[in-house]
Amino acid sequence: MVQYTETYLYDPNVLLKLDFHRSPAKFQPFISAANPGESWLQVRPLKDTDYDRGFLQLLSQLTNVGNITRTQFLTRFSQMKASGDYYVTVIEDTRKGEIIGAASLIIERKFIHNCAVRGRLEDVVVNDTYRGKQLGKLIVVTVSLLAEHLGCYKMSLDCKDKLIKFYETLGYVLIPGNSNSMTIRYDEDTPTLKRNSTSAATGAAGDAYQTNSQFYNFFSPFCY
Repeated sequence: MVQYTETYLYDPNVLLKLDFHRSPAKFQPFISAANPGESWLQVRPLKDTDYDRGFLQLLSQLTNVGNITRTQFLTRFSQMKASGDYYVTVIEDTRKGEIIGAASLIIERKFIHNCAVRGRLEDVVVNDTYRGKQLGKLIVVTVSLLAEHLGCYKMSLDCKDKLIKFYETLGYVLIPGNSNSMTIRYDEDTPTLKRNSTSAATGAAGDAYQTNSQFYNFFSPFCY
């Protein structure tokens, strides 16, 4: 019988190198990607076999996913791995073989800042039945530290108003005069392009589809 070898999206050993003491996040008790607090929890890169561990079902708690086939999943996984710019990180309940948390770090390559790279945090979701285990904080800090480790000069994200305080406790801040988030949507039924401008400073929130950043991390003073 041929045994199938699982493939990681990126090298899992990099997560063991992250220093969680560098983050302003307060963990009570202290946890990290290497030691997530329970023996049956594992923080790791996405695998090509996670189609069967409920990864897409977890994402559906965040937004519309669609009816994705295994072939589509594997094709997109291969494309992401080949690019080297996608770091989808998950938390698995190994007792059930189920993905219960996820976040994506996407690397953008720039000409500015001496051809630097920046990180973007997207698709953060944790199964709400696992509340009280600091997993939302854990997955965000993990990918934030990963961005620093990979040499990003900054990390950015969009979120709803109710999550601003949460991200602030993890080191993300609003930049005065640079906190607008603008979106152009192509997936609407109407052919008319819609441009939406929201300002976190005035209480309007971005969502997971917004393409410009309104939050920046504690790793960099840059605001461009």
